[in-house]
Amino acid sequence: MDYMTLKEASEKWGVTPRQINYLCASGRIPGAVKMAGVWLIPKTAEKPVDGRTKQGKVQKA
Repeated sequence: MDYMTLKEASEKWGVTPRQINYLCASGRIPGAVKMAGVWLIPKTAEKPVDGRTKQGKVQKA
């Protein structure tokens, strides 16, 4: 299985490496493993849904 780093995932998904770190630590990215202090994320992993939206819906501007 191929893996990507936090930086690669953050560039791919358009979020900060810190946010990816949080998602990995909270178990929201299936298949992510921590080896030698570095999170490895499967290249096939999908970006988790942002749960901060009101009632799970995107708000119109």
